[in-house]
Amino acid sequence: MKNLLNFINNFHVLPKESYQKFSKLTRIKKFSNNHILAKYGEIPQDLFILKSGIVRSYYTDEKGKEYIRSLFTPFSATGALGALILDKSSDVSYSCLTECELYAINFKKLKQLALEDKDIAYMYASALESVFLLLESRIYDLTILDATMRYKKLKRVIPNIENLIPQYHIASFLNITPVQLSRIRKKLYTI
Repeated sequence: MKNLLNFINNFHVLPKESYQKFSKLTRIKKFSNNHILAKYGEIPQDLFILKSGIVRSYYTDEKGKEYIRSLFTPFSATGALGALILDKSSDVSYSCLTECELYAINFKKLKQLALEDKDIAYMYASALESVFLLLESRIYDLTILDATMRYKKLKRVIPNIENLIPQYHIASFLNITPVQLSRIRKKLYTI
């Protein structure tokens, strides 16, 4: 739980009493590879904080092709946040790409706690700001950076990504084809 406290304190240092209230909402859960955390078309209940493993968010088109929107690594918040905030079915699915250990938090109870405890409210607001900045960064990357630059950035964040998830997932995250990824890797590693 010390890692969870450190993660939470990055957003707002919680007094002991507030953290105890928050920790009562959390349950540790372990999931296998391919476990669906939030499914397209379903109303989610939980927000997650990733302790170990890799989680993806993805869209599936009408032909069944998947497009990875985000990759989540420890320690980060994950789950269908938009659907949780709006209390509606999710437009995106979230699944484990590896075995994962996560802290699950009932979102409605967290929102209620934020109404009752100003420190939890500050932490929640700061966490939402962080999510916004991450999404803004992802949009920038897809708009401005070329595929090689996006790949290099991903490698800085997850240096051993090729050993963790399949190449086609990496390519999907980078918004390129597996063939393009292979060419980028060949060019970078044969110089």
